[in-house]
Amino acid sequence: MAQVVIENRREKIKPPLNTKHISKSALRQVIHNRLVKSGFSKNGKGYVIPDELNKQKVRDLHAPNRKELLQKVRSFVEKQGPILAEHFATGRQVNPETVDPELVEVAPDTLESNLFKLATLLWSVPVSQGFGRRMRFLVRDRQNGKLIGLFALGDPVFNLSARDKWIGWSGEDRKERLIHVMDAYIVGSVPPYSQLIGGKLVAALMGSAEVLQTYERKYLNQTSVISGIAKHARLVLLTTTSALGRSALYNRLIVPGGPRFLRIGTTKGFGHFHLSGEAFELMRLYLEQQDHPYASGHRFGMGPNWRFRVARTALEAIGLSGDSILRHGIEREVYAVPLATNWKGILLGRDNRVHPCVLPAAEIARFCLQRWIIPRSQRDRRYKRFARSSIMHCLLNGGPPAGW
Repeated sequence: MAQVVIENRREKIKPPLNTKHISKSALRQVIHNRLVKSGFSKNGKGYVIPDELNKQKVRDLHAPNRKELLQKVRSFVEKQGPILAEHFATGRQVNPETVDPELVEVAPDTLESNLFKLATLLWSVPVSQGFGRRMRFLVRDRQNGKLIGLFALGDPVFNLSARDKWIGWSGEDRKERLIHVMDAYIVGSVPPYSQLIGGKLVAALMGSAEVLQTYERKYLNQTSVISGIAKHARLVLLTTTSALGRSALYNRLIVPGGPRFLRIGTTKGFGHFHLSGEAFELMRLYLEQQDHPYASGHRFGMGPNWRFRVARTALEAIGLSGDSILRHGIEREVYAVPLATNWKGILLGRDNRVHPCVLPAAEIARFCLQRWIIPRSQRDRRYKRFARSSIMHCLLNGGPPAGW
């Protein structure tokens, strides 16, 4: 039988799947250790971040999760990493003036899906797997065949007050028409393109005609898993949130005649990232001991807030303040990207016919090259020094390579 053993204020958790009993005190200690290790300080029944929340502090708060993730996938990195790293460019393989992006849809169990997985491991904030409708894309550079970046779109969270207030939704409006919205839950570029502000190019391509065409092919007349009703789901709006507070990626990201990233508010600083991994699994198993229905409520169709509900319920059950601990204080900016001129009419139920306002990927790319990539390459030549060996160094040693 696996056990939770507390030694020197650090948790040692055996694989928890066969755990027969988890006591309140043991779970409280595991959660305390996890939060303190992440940089929180105890304050009554809750925990607070003692320092100012700048971007580096947010990265530091996510560092334990990233370390845990890299340990979990180490065998994948060791086996697949050397092969997949060949898909990353060296600095000298990039000619900023002739960057030619190509969108490649990612299918499950393919080389592209392995490359997508490896690339997301470079993120300082571990990424979500998404849920519901999902579309994943690699962005490759045709000039050299190398990876520029990637993005993923999925079902949006049901409760997002900044979005709902900006649209003007009532609860019933949201229930009926959230199907017309998708959320970009992974967005970014990889080095050396990231050193050339390639992230703005990747983000802008989410609003391309090719992405809209892919969506309509996959989901336009799909039957809802939750309601069982066939819905004519037209994609008219994308949402996304910044990872590290104020966003340099989405700020002032506007392509004339194409995608416009509009800042519509901030999140409220609630979440469960600091209780992920083994700590979360132990909370789930504790609820399972109590025969609580949330313990096994993660099947598809249960919605995106399952982890939040598990964390809150388990914390309250062991005598901790769910609201206080789940309020981590990291407010993320929320952005919206309209894909139709009459997006608001569709989302408020006033219009039925959609008027798209998207550009081909090639037009978006030409603008981004002239606006960001080429000027950056002329001001800063350090991207030329990027070595492909840095990829494996980053993944096997748990930190960002020098020069990133």
